[in-house]
Amino acid sequence: MLGPVLLAAARSESIRRIVSAAPVTRPVVDRFVAGERLDQSLHSVRSLTDRGLDVTLDHLGEDITDRSEALRNRDAYLDLCTALASDGVGPRVEMSVKLSAFGQALPGGHDLAYRNVLPVVESAAAAGTTVTLDMEDHTTVESTLAILAELRKRFPQTGAVVQSYLFRTEDDCRALTGEGSRVRLVKGAYKEPAEVAYQDKREVDRAYVRCLKILMAGQGYPMIGSHDPRMVAIGQELARRHGRKQDEYEFQMLYGIREAEQARLKAEGHRMRVYVPYGTDWYGYFMRRLAERPANLAFFLRALAGRR
Repeated sequence: MLGPVLLAAARSESIRRIVSAAPVTRPVVDRFVAGERLDQSLHSVRSLTDRGLDVTLDHLGEDITDRSEALRNRDAYLDLCTALASDGVGPRVEMSVKLSAFGQALPGGHDLAYRNVLPVVESAAAAGTTVTLDMEDHTTVESTLAILAELRKRFPQTGAVVQSYLFRTEDDCRALTGEGSRVRLVKGAYKEPAEVAYQDKREVDRAYVRCLKILMAGQGYPMIGSHDPRMVAIGQELARRHGRKQDEYEFQMLYGIREAEQARLKAEGHRMRVYVPYGTDWYGYFMRRLAERPANLAFFLRALAGRR
């Protein structure tokens, strides 16, 4: 029952101020966010890649209110591209972007977000890596997929995220199964109305499996974004059933969550990519992590009570 409350709190400015000001918050946030500065995040990236794990980096920022913020977020990603080119990490370290950070929700936001994300995708390609477009709430899906289609005309390796809790996602998966397509399948982490999304966890799980079957049967590259042991096992079985080699799909999990499972999958020869967020605008991301798993919330509450 706390999940919807926390998701609503993720967009509350008053709760943001309270949580951000709590002295205990910072150490807990550090479990899920790899620092506020680029150099701090790159230190975490090197630690992960040294252990054979792949990475996708997310410079945190969403729901911006003016165009100057969109430009700052664009420039932060361009700085990241420069750093990745210098390190020569190639596709082992890619980037994830939220188009709302590039102005998607502002007036004229669709075109604005495309203009801002295009140089990032161009710079990523020059650095030998790529970009995945994160999916946000259901009102952004059409715009995000349209921008994806435009980007893929020149950069077919550009990836997308789809969310199984939306009713439309099975059809979206069918449209994204072509050769070269890269699709991260997640369950979804936004508070959505019953008119567009499954509300029952069991229905979301069943939809996840249906979507994963579509992606595994297609010609694209499925990215299994889940910490659920059942979904991980089903992903392995579907890959085997469709004759996929271990370099023809990958698992993705969040920084700071189920690290032992990440190591296990890597040890078994699977490609395991860790989603690494960084930056100062961590509040919305942090609250969604608390909403997703009771263990994360319990961890935070223990810290608030001084029992970490």
